[in-house]
Amino acid sequence: MTAPREISLRALRGRTAAAVALVAVAALTSACSSSSSSSTVPGAPSGHSGAASAAASVDELVAAEKPAPASLMPSGSTAAKIKAKGVLKVGGTQTAALFSLLNPTTGKLQGFDAAMSQLLAKYIIGKPQTQLTNVTAQTREALLKGHQVDAVFATYTITPERAKVVNFAGPYYMDGLALEVKKTDSSITSLKSLAGKTVVTESGSTVPTVIKAGAPTAKIQLFDTNTECLQALQQGRADAYVLDQGILAGNASTNPDVKVVPGTFSKEPYGIGLPLDQPDFKTFVNAWLQKVEADGTWAKVWKATVGTEVPGAAPAPPTIG
Repeated sequence: MTAPREISLRALRGRTAAAVALVAVAALTSACSSSSSSSTVPGAPSGHSGAASAAASVDELVAAEKPAPASLMPSGSTAAKIKAKGVLKVGGTQTAALFSLLNPTTGKLQGFDAAMSQLLAKYIIGKPQTQLTNVTAQTREALLKGHQVDAVFATYTITPERAKVVNFAGPYYMDGLALEVKKTDSSITSLKSLAGKTVVTESGSTVPTVIKAGAPTAKIQLFDTNTECLQALQQGRADAYVLDQGILAGNASTNPDVKVVPGTFSKEPYGIGLPLDQPDFKTFVNAWLQKVEADGTWAKVWKATVGTEVPGAAPAPPTIG
């Protein structure tokens, strides 16, 4: 698997947006749908967005995605049933910059995960029709088990424990755990320097175990969402925030008062969460992932989303399976 890319702090500086957008979207919950290349959220506020060209690039990629041939979706298959319904029910988020963030200008979701879910919907249905249900690290498995969503695109790290209750397609992205601190803080430079510090992370994630192993005396506080963790750091209720580097980089790109400490200390392979009782859908989605990686679509999506903050060429995608 590809090693995680380090985030260039210099690339993160100078990119600012309204932090209020993150607060506003945190209050939004479930059920939004779209027939365009990004999920539309009804009632979204209007405003300026600096990501118009990136969004247009993703729209072009979705428009170019060809529907799957009928031979790959035989009658009775999970993909055929989704096509018949005319909508892909996606578990995701509206608050993860670079991965799935509400654009206040267009009312659509933008980012790597949002784009990938739209591409999959186009491949199955013939149009990028999705319905979003907001998920947290604590609700993903239950929503998949109850078939309230067809697939979860939510920076969902594959672990042996989760694989017992969820089918994972992929991995389709490789990240690593990292540290986020206040811009003025130079005392925290590594996992070990969290000793005795108050650290926040998301509940239901794999992070607490990693923190305890590297900094046993760290005081860990858990919150349900990225927004709550970020606010705790900004308000001085925590000294550091530990989560996947890509998510933290998204925070830093829209909040100039925080920064990402260079380097990672784990590998976090992201998978597309699928219901455990639909093994045929895992086979179908893995085949689609192999297709979009081979034809260059994956790399183009990365450049239009994560690549807007991380300089350089797109990394090689992780090996599927």
